[in-house]
Amino acid sequence: MLALACWFFSSAVAASENYGDHPRARALIEELATEHNFDSADLTRIFGQAQKKQAILDAIARPAEKTKPWKDYRAIFLTPSRIDKGVQFWRDNRAVLERAHDSYGVPPEIVVAIIGVETRYGRNTGSYRVIDALSTLAFDYPKRSPFFTRELKHFLLLTREQQQDPLALKGSYAGAMGYGQFMPSSYRAYAVDFDNDKFVDIWSNTTDAIGSVANYFKRHGWQSDAAVVARARISGDYDREPVNQSLKPTHTVQQLAQLGFSSTVEHDPEQPATIMKLQGEHGAEFWIGLKNFYVITRYNRSRLYAMAVYQLSEAIRVKAQTEKVAAIIE
Repeated sequence: MLALACWFFSSAVAASENYGDHPRARALIEELATEHNFDSADLTRIFGQAQKKQAILDAIARPAEKTKPWKDYRAIFLTPSRIDKGVQFWRDNRAVLERAHDSYGVPPEIVVAIIGVETRYGRNTGSYRVIDALSTLAFDYPKRSPFFTRELKHFLLLTREQQQDPLALKGSYAGAMGYGQFMPSSYRAYAVDFDNDKFVDIWSNTTDAIGSVANYFKRHGWQSDAAVVARARISGDYDREPVNQSLKPTHTVQQLAQLGFSSTVEHDPEQPATIMKLQGEHGAEFWIGLKNFYVITRYNRSRLYAMAVYQLSEAIRVKAQTEKVAAIIE
C-alpha cells in the first residue's frame, strides 16, 4: 500500500509540472486568443504538454560570465578545435559569407565566430524543447518573467507564422534557437530568407543563418571596416571610475586618453569608446571598446562574450591566412 501511495503521489506531482492550469498561462492564452486570434483550446493543449524543468532554472541561475574571470572564459572558446572548425565553416560557406559581407558590411570572420561561440558551427543548438524553456522561465522565474513571457508570446506567433509544431522545436535552456541562437523576438525581427526559398530557416539552413546574423549586426549599427577594440596603456594615476562602468561607449577616445587610458592603435579622437579591465592569463588587461564592440554586446550583453567573439574571429582570420586560404579572406 505504501508503494502504491507513493506512486499516486509521484504521479500527481508529475502531472502538476505542466502548465495547462497555471494561472499565468491561462492569462497568456486569453491574451493571445483576444489580441492575436489564437484558438484557446489549441493553446490549452500546448501548455498542457509544456513542462517545468528545474534544470533550466538551475542553468539560468549560474551564467558563465558571472562565475568565471576572463582568462577562464576565454579558454572555453579560444581552442584549436573551434578555430580550425571555424576556418572549415568559412571554407564550406565562402560564397554565402561573401554575399552577406557585400549585403550587410559585416566581415565573414565575425559571422563565423558568432556561430562558433553560440553552437560550435551548428553542432550544438540545444536539447531543451523551446516551449518548456520559455514556459519555465516565464511562469517560474520571477526575476525575468516579463522578458520570457514576451519571448513565449513571440515563439507562439513565430511557430504559427512558420507553420511549425511548438512542441517539437528545440533550443537552449533560455529558448534560443538555431545556428545563431536567436530568441523568438529576434527571429521574427532579424532573421532573413537569404536563399530566397520563401522560408526563413535558421534551424537547419546555414545560408539563412549566416544572412540573419549579418542582418542582426547591421540593424544594430555595425560599422563596416571599422575597428572593434584596442589594447589600452594606462597612466599611473588613471581614473578608475569609468572602468567597466558601461558596455555602451559613453566617452570618446580623446576623453579616455585624458583619464589615463591611451590606445595602442590610432583612432579618431572623437570616436565613441568605453574602457574595460579584464583579468587575463598574465594579470589585468585594459581594453578600449569601440562602437562595433558595443554592437557585439547587443547579441549578448556581456563584455566577456563580446571579447571572446572578437578574439575568436581574429584567430580564425589569422589561421586562414596562415593556411594561405587567400581566396577566402580577400
